Amino acid sequence: MNADEPIGHDELDGLAARLRLAIAASELHGSLCGFLAGGGRPGTAPLLELLQLEGAEAVTPAPSDLALLDRLAQLAQAELADPELGFEPLLPPDDRPLPERAEALGDWCRGFLGGFGLAGAGAHGKLSEEAQEILRDLGTLAGASFDFGDEGEDEDALIELHEFVRMAAMLLHAECAGGRNRPTDGTVH
Repeated sequence: MNADEPIGHDELDGLAARLRLAIAASELHGSLCGFLAGGGRPGTAPLLELLQLEGAEAVTPAPSDLALLDRLAQLAQAELADPELGFEPLLPPDDRPLPERAEALGDWCRGFLGGFGLAGAGAHGKLSEEAQEILRDLGTLAGASFDFGDEGEDEDALIELHEFVRMAAMLLHAECAGGRNRPTDGTVH
């Protein structure tokens, strides 16, 4: 498999199930992205340990699962720092039911906030007013329960929320991780 090939939602959901994590794919991706956006740096400690995911200690990951996690981290880091704004939260595909996708967006936000907190971005310096507002809005989305009515309007609203979350993650990454996590040779390790 190509190292630059995107990782699908179902592929990551399968990994979360194999590792017996207490979270699904979207929240796992959100946790990783929040950690990276907050300036966290995967290093010698295993990614699952860094993210402090419930259930991660129950199973010893297979080498292929560790490789998938490493690739996920590399792709997320590259996307968050992409000058072309190519970052996308990992959510179920558009052919899945709207309530499932909306719930996954909330899960992604919850994971992002947890990962961001683990990175300690707010503890090491004052966040801008914009960053604080973004974090509050992500918290609102993370705790929201969605009511559905008109399918077309609901789909449009989800698209708007998705775009907000996408841009919010990149803005927080730019403010908190800035150039610290960008390698100088153009590769992500």
